[in-house]
Amino acid sequence: MNIIRLMIPKINVAYVNSNDTVRQGLEKLRIHGFAAVPVISQDGSYAGTLTEGDLLWAIVENGKADLKSLEECRINSVIKPGRNPAVRIDATDDELFAQAAEQNFVPVCDDRGVFIGIVTRSAILNYFRDIYIKSHN
Repeated sequence: MNIIRLMIPKINVAYVNSNDTVRQGLEKLRIHGFAAVPVISQDGSYAGTLTEGDLLWAIVENGKADLKSLEECRINSVIKPGRNPAVRIDATDDELFAQAAEQNFVPVCDDRGVFIGIVTRSAILNYFRDIYIKSHN
C-alpha cells in the first residue's frame, strides 16, 4: 500500500502548534468537530496529539475554566508524550495498521521527522473496501 495515496497533506489537516494556548487548542477542536488533532513543533516536527481529554484535564488541574486562565497554559504542557506516534512516509503496512488500530488518524513524517500529513482510519478501510468490491464483481 502506498501511504502517499491515502495521506491527507498537512495543508489540508487541522493541527495546532505546540506553543499554542490551551484556549486555541480548544477552539480548533470545536471549530473542526474533532476529538483529537496533531501537534506540530516550531521546527515542523510532529510533537504529539492533542485530545479532548488533555484539555479537560488541563482545566481540572488548573481549577479554572475561564478563557483568561486557558490562555496562560500551553499545549506542549498538557499533551501526553509518546501517545499516537507518527510513522515515516516509508512505513510498512503493518506499522500503519498497528497505529490506525489505536487512533482515528496516523501522523506521517518524512525522513527528517517533519510532519507532512495524516492517514485516517477511514481512508484505510475505504481502500480495502474498494479492493474487496472490485474482486467480487
